[in-house]
Amino acid sequence: MTSGAQAADLGHPAGGSGIGSKGATPEDRMRAEFYDFLAALLARPPDRELLNRTGALTGDETELGQAINVLARIARSTTQSAVEREYHRLFIGLGRGELLPYASYYMTGFLHEKPLATLRKEMPEIGIARAPDVHEPEDQIASLCEMMAAQITGRFSPPAPLSRQGEFFNRHIGTWAEHFFSDLERAKNAVFYAPVGTAGRLFVGIEREAFRMTAG
Repeated sequence: MTSGAQAADLGHPAGGSGIGSKGATPEDRMRAEFYDFLAALLARPPDRELLNRTGALTGDETELGQAINVLARIARSTTQSAVEREYHRLFIGLGRGELLPYASYYMTGFLHEKPLATLRKEMPEIGIARAPDVHEPEDQIASLCEMMAAQITGRFSPPAPLSRQGEFFNRHIGTWAEHFFSDLERAKNAVFYAPVGTAGRLFVGIEREAFRMTAG
């Protein structure tokens, strides 16, 4: 699985240039960093450098913090080849993996359905276009997390207002991502990725509630 989106005016995949500041608050940068972290883990198997960085993380006493601690502990004890095999079983498999991390599938039961068409129509508005050398649909969870991070920090276009971020989140992530992350949490082939599922589920829940309160 690889990212299905890139900057419309830049020649690298979304996330490839790192997080820009462009006036983002520290809280916003932390949100963007977590979206980028999830995208990095879900777009492809983590390399040794990413596993090392993950192993160095420390969480607080919150549920999300504890999930991060579990993930860090597993990252320190696993091998890159073991995580690659796990990733293959979960997301690629022979024909298909255990999970299909696409909005269209979770929202309609099929790939390449209306949620993907809606996303493709909206992508130019946020300065993002499909990467020409990638065949994955853009509505995979990794690409959507990258798009959220890009909007928060203004990576490819001016930072999106919180209301615009909320609209994108509610339309493309909030409707299904918690379900996906719950499935990942409980997947029979998930070891390293089980706490990724926990952390993703909790983070998306926090975002959903924050956008709900802001809209209210």
